[in-house]
Formats: sequence, C-alpha cells, structure tokens
Amino acid sequence: MFIMKVKFGELNWGVRVLMILFTFQFSLLASAQETQTTEQQEFHSEYIPVFQYWKEHNIFQHLDLSVTAGTTGIGIEASSPIGEYFQLRAGYNFMPRFTAKMKFDVTIGGKPAHQYDAQGNPVESSFDKMQKMMRGFSGFDVEDHVDMVGKPTMNNFKLLLDIFPFKNNKHWHFTAGFYWGPSQFAKADNTTEAMTSLLAVGIYNRMYERAEKRYPIMDWEDMGISEEIIDKYHLNVIPSDLYAQILDYGRLGFTLGTFTHDFTDDNGVERKAGERYNMEPGTDGMIHVKAKSNSFKPYLGFGYGGNMVKGRDDWKISFDAGVWIWGGSPKVYTHDGIDLISDVENIGGQVGDYVKTFKAFKVYPVLNLRITKRIF
Repeated sequence: MFIMKVKFGELNWGVRVLMILFTFQFSLLASAQETQTTEQQEFHSEYIPVFQYWKEHNIFQHLDLSVTAGTTGIGIEASSPIGEYFQLRAGYNFMPRFTAKMKFDVTIGGKPAHQYDAQGNPVESSFDKMQKMMRGFSGFDVEDHVDMVGKPTMNNFKLLLDIFPFKNNKHWHFTAGFYWGPSQFAKADNTTEAMTSLLAVGIYNRMYERAEKRYPIMDWEDMGISEEIIDKYHLNVIPSDLYAQILDYGRLGFTLGTFTHDFTDDNGVERKAGERYNMEPGTDGMIHVKAKSNSFKPYLGFGYGGNMVKGRDDWKISFDAGVWIWGGSPKVYTHDGIDLISDVENIGGQVGDYVKTFKAFKVYPVLNLRITKRIF
C-alpha cells in the first residue's frame, strides 16, 4: 500500500472542477444527515405512547360497577374516569313488572249503563233492557264495566357523561347523555274475567249493524245453512220489533270523550271533531292500550355522591336527579289506533285521570340511587 501525493496545481482544470463538486456534495450530504438525526432525536424525545398518556391523565385507569334503583327501574352500570373532571357511564335499566288496575265503564248509545230519577233512585235503563235481551239470546251477562290491567314495559340502554366542575370538591356532578330503548313503555289489556262481557258486546254490536242495514239477524248462508232450510223456516224474515228495540238502545261500547279534530282512523273510518269516541273491542274480542314515547331520550341532570363507608374509597353512594326529554307528551294508543292524548278530550273517570297524568309530563322525572364498588 502506498500514498500518492499530487499537487493541486499540477492537475488540469477539469479534474479540479470534479474534485470541488465532489467535496461540496459530500458536505451537503453530511449536513442533511446530521439535521435528520437531530430531528429524529427531538421527535422521539417528545413522543408519548397512548397508554402512557392515558395513565398520566387518568383516562380509563379505574373501573367501577354500580347498581341503580329509581324512577327508571333497576339497573347496572359500568363507569370510568376520562380525566380529572369527567367520568363516562354506560348501563342498562328495566322496570319491574308490577301491575295497576283501571276501569272502563260501559255505555250504550253514549249513555251511562245506570240511570237515576230526580230523587236519585235507580230506574230501568237501556243497558238493563239490553242486558236481559243478551242474556236470553246468548246466555252471556254484559257487565257494566271492564277491568284493565296496566303494567310498565320500560327498559333502556344509557350512556352518560358526568362533569365534576369543582377542582377541590368531587361530590357534586352534572350529567348529560341519553337513554335509548323501545318506544313502548307501558301497556294495558283487559282482564280474563272481562272477556265474556267483551264477547257479548261484540255480538250485540254485530246485531246492531245488521239492524241498521235491515239485514237478517244472522248471515245464514255464510254459516252454511242451505237456501231450502232458510226458506222453509223463514230465517230471513226481519224481526222488526227486535230491530226497533236494538236501534233504540244504540251501540254498546265505552265512551271515552269527544274527538278534538277531523281525521280518518286506521280502519278508514272518518271521525269528526266533537263526535263521541265510542271504543269497542277489537277483532280479537279484547281491548288494548299502549303508551309510547320517542326511543331516543336525551338526559340532563345533576347528582351528589360520597363514600358509603367512612375511610373506604372503594364503596360509594350517590343520588342522581334529572329529566328525560322525550319530545312532548307521550302517546296513549287504543287498539283501534286512537291517541287518547291528542285525538280525544273530555275523558272522564279513572281512565281520564291516567290520561291527564301522561299529558302533563312533557319530560319524564328521573330520581335514582346508585351504589358503586371500585373493581380496580
């Protein structure tokens, strides 16, 4: 190995230019590499892994499990902090299936089942006469009322964000979020004992419809009776006196007030404002009522909490108060599609009291007790 020394002045001008360019390019490359290395060092020094960031800022570092009870039912929750001032909660609530009874009074021709004279003594009414007639015709007694059994069907998923506004006081919190679940939150059906009366009501109203149209009392041909038998026994003879009685009595049903506006119901029947709403059994011989609201229910509220056991931070108790915003009054639909909240007014009796209660609540009040155990 040897080293060859060449004087710069002895080289020709072309070689000199190449050597200058090579030296300049090498200097730029070295400078760029040094700058890149510096930037990489600075970048890596500022980068913080996600889980490390969460740990430093107390995000999802704890898990709490809670049981709740209150006006939304009973439920379970899982919650975790997402910073110093926030907590995220998710859970599920359902209402236990308790029942409440209500009564629908029978009316005939829009009149009460029982009538009284000026002295308050009972007198024979159209209902009494119809009751005797139906007992002789069908063997069924039509009662003067029908009992209904109402029950809640409420169940909801919830996602809530608690905000702790005071740095040195973590007892108070404000909450925003939503509940989501089926739109139906309650229903009522007639009792089993009422089905006989409802069947008799259906039979009588069928006779009333045929009397209005001056049809024979039964559709004998549809029942499979031959024309020979129909003619022989004069089955198509219209019993004028019976029809006159039925038309005089009027239709049987449950008058629940008057219509608030003109509309056409689900069965294509035109309803006029001021006309009486005479609810009758459906094609299944029963009466159904369903209460509905929006499935999505925004929630706003506040709460207060603290240690359940003195000196132990892993057990806590808290109270929450707020409202569901369910977009105005709920809907209360009968089996024939009539909304008792917006379609009918002047509803009396026990049913009217329930309807007034539902109508008054534009929002649903929420009061809950929460007991919490920290898992980690």
